[in-house]
Amino acid sequence: MTLTDPAPTDGAEALAARLLRSSARQSYDPDVDLDWGAPPVPGLWWMQPERMSLHGTPLWRRLSEEQQRELSLHEVASMVSVGIWFELVLMQVLLRDTYDADPRSARTQFMLTEVGDETRHTVMFGRAIEAMGVPAYGPRRVPKQLARLGQVALRGPSAYAGILIGEEPVDRWQRDLMRDERVQPLARMIARIHVTEEARHVAFARDELAAAVRGMGRTQLRWHQALTAQVAFVTMRSLVHPEVYAAVGLDPAEARRQALGNEAYRETIAWMGEKVVPVLEEAGMVSPRDRKTWRASFLLR
Repeated sequence: MTLTDPAPTDGAEALAARLLRSSARQSYDPDVDLDWGAPPVPGLWWMQPERMSLHGTPLWRRLSEEQQRELSLHEVASMVSVGIWFELVLMQVLLRDTYDADPRSARTQFMLTEVGDETRHTVMFGRAIEAMGVPAYGPRRVPKQLARLGQVALRGPSAYAGILIGEEPVDRWQRDLMRDERVQPLARMIARIHVTEEARHVAFARDELAAAVRGMGRTQLRWHQALTAQVAFVTMRSLVHPEVYAAVGLDPAEARRQALGNEAYRETIAWMGEKVVPVLEEAGMVSPRDRKTWRASFLLR
């Protein structure tokens, strides 16, 4: 598309126009819509205990309930800080795709609107971690370095498949969290804001993925399948930083070993992926050749 081309009127444009109208009707301002000064409610969790990585393990049973709740604070902070990392990568992918795009196009305008949403989300997540009074754990060093390569390598199908892997599993977890009255009000409201705005991003990414794989050759598709499997593995294995366990006096290496071997946690990750995996399979992005990597991500059993 050149800047002199007329604005397209295909399905992608129609979807983008609808999503732009939705953005105008319902978007949040975290500065206004969140009560940052409210203290935590005594006795509440920061995330659902049964969704935590150690739930049901011998180490979990060694912790007092107070320590378990404290661990929930650090685990949710880890997931939120990983969310910041992911949003930054996503924004770079979107901005790269808009660089040569027609600014008159609804598709281009929605991608830029999504960048604006993600900017607000990263600021909201940063303020949330600050309000929690805990470290911004982020991903470990190797995944963080790998993501620098991903910003260059991820194009077309693998870029939008990667966006869905980063957004949809966390979206399902947050939809469950925001309805759970055992969870702190701040965590629930952050989840509600994120879920509302991410629904538009998911719809857009699904449409972009379907368009990107259309007519793609076998060799090209195989490259994108392999990349997508690696994104799934790195993303899901990065959600809980091992250092969160040290906050409640546990050995990080042993705690991570028990977490990764924890059948309940594996089931949680698979549950988080129950909506996105069929979408990726239908698009041809899940290859039997990558089955081992997908299983290691816990998104496939």
